[in-house]
This record gives sequence, C-alpha cells and structure tokens, in this order.
Amino acid sequence: MAKATKKQALGRGLSALLKDPENDISSVSDKNADQVVGNIVELSIETIEVNPFQPRTNFNEESLRELASSIKELGVIQPITVRKLGFEKYQLVSGERRYRASKLIGLETIPAYVRIANDQESLEMALVENIQRADLDPIEIALSYQRLIDEISLTQEQMSQRVGKKRSTIANYLRLLKLDPIIQTGMRDGFLSMGHGRALVNIEKTKDQLDIYKTIVSKSLSVRDTEALVKKYKEGTSTDVSTEETDETPKFVRKGIRDFSEYFGQNVDVKVGKNGKGKITIPFNSEADFTRIKKLIKGGK
Repeated sequence: MAKATKKQALGRGLSALLKDPENDISSVSDKNADQVVGNIVELSIETIEVNPFQPRTNFNEESLRELASSIKELGVIQPITVRKLGFEKYQLVSGERRYRASKLIGLETIPAYVRIANDQESLEMALVENIQRADLDPIEIALSYQRLIDEISLTQEQMSQRVGKKRSTIANYLRLLKLDPIIQTGMRDGFLSMGHGRALVNIEKTKDQLDIYKTIVSKSLSVRDTEALVKKYKEGTSTDVSTEETDETPKFVRKGIRDFSEYFGQNVDVKVGKNGKGKITIPFNSEADFTRIKKLIKGGK
C-alpha cells in the first residue's frame, strides 16, 4: 500500500511530493530524494525561514524596491536555494534579496532549488555564494573569508579553490580586518576603496591610521595620493601632506569635492590639469548603485 502511495505521489509532481507527509524526504538516502534535490520547485514563501548563518546583514532598501519591481514585471528569473529542515519547512541558503523582494510585493510562492545540508554545509554555501556577489564592500568579503577560516576550518588554499580567487587576493582581503573598526566602517560606507585600505593597513599604530584616514576623507585623496602619504609616513618625512598633485589642486575644486562626495554618496575624484581643465570621476558599486547615481544627476527622473 505504501509503495502505491509513493508512486501516486510522484505522478502529482515535485510540489505535491513535498506536501505529502507519507513521502517526506529528510535525507539524500530517502526514496525519491533524487526527484527533489537539485530540482526547481515552487515553494510557499511562508514555509521558508531566513538563514541565521547569512553573512550579509545590509540590504539596500532602494535596491530591494527596484528588484521587487523587476520581479513584479518578469517574475523570479533565478531561483533561490533552500535546504530542507522538516516537513514543509525550509531555510534559505542563498537568494535572500530575491526572497525579500518577493515578499515585498506579496508573492505567495517562489521557485527554489531544494538541497539537504547540515549546518556547516549551509554556512559554507551561504558564505561562498555571498563572496561571489558583485556589490559587496571589501569588509563584507573579508569577514566572509574569516568566517570560512574560523567556522569551517578552511585554509586560504582551500578557499582559493572554493571561490575561484587567487590565494594572494584572499590574503589581501583578510589583511583589511587589521584596520581600526572606524576605518572599516568608512570602507563599508563607501568613503574608502580597497586600495585605500591596502595602503592604510601598512600603518601599525592605530592613532596614526586614524589620523591618515581623516586626512584621506577631508582632502578626498585618491589611492595614489594615499599610497604616497603612507610612504612619507613610513620614511618619517610627513603625515600631513599627500602629493604635489593635491597641493596644486585649485581651492575651489578641493572645496567642491566634499560636496560632490556627500551628494552622490561616493568618494568622488576630481583631477585638474595645468591648463585648468579637469575630469570628475564618480565610482559605483553595482547596477543598482549606477541607477541611483544616474537619477541624482537627472534630478530624480
């Protein structure tokens, strides 16, 4: 009788199979597990809980609304990934932005890849997936690498294989965690780039790190200027002035750089040639960030 029930359940499709308590799948060795694990299934959003191991904590509200608008028009193009916790109970492994955006517009179901994983596997999957994102700040990436070391016991060489990054790249990110927390916050808020951070990490004394950090922000120094300033510090020459190029920057430009940076929420760079002509560079971190800056330039249109 039980065999007939399972056969009938398979005929009703994957979603029906997952809703049948007599055919519940709790491990990869269970019968019919291969029919579900790794396949795309429409799951009720109410049956999915947020992953407590999710290393990403900051979700830009404007970016979420833009994603929600896209999902409303086109649907969820890329399925989320969940792991099965119990009967009709799942936990997010990756895709929290899509999950949040779908809830924002009131979707009742969402396409998902179903996996069966223990806590350690779930954490590793979440961390590795998070590192692959294009819109992360350097500190988020560094913290994810550190968690893989601390909680999964991966070596830098093993991480290199998992995430497809050079070992030297991973080491450079991890070094950023030696920076003072104030400077790390500045990097997360977009006032400093990874290049700035890599230069500052060569300063051992916290007070000197912070003094140079304040100079970088107040003068809107470029990475090259920062590297020159750190070099002067290491040589014992100066901790006060950056480079000749910065000294020659017209006063009206130096005064305006901060206004530009505050308006666009990015560390705007301005270069001025000897002929008085110049160039303004506005960096962006993602497609959503680019769209935000474009709206600001067009006056919100």
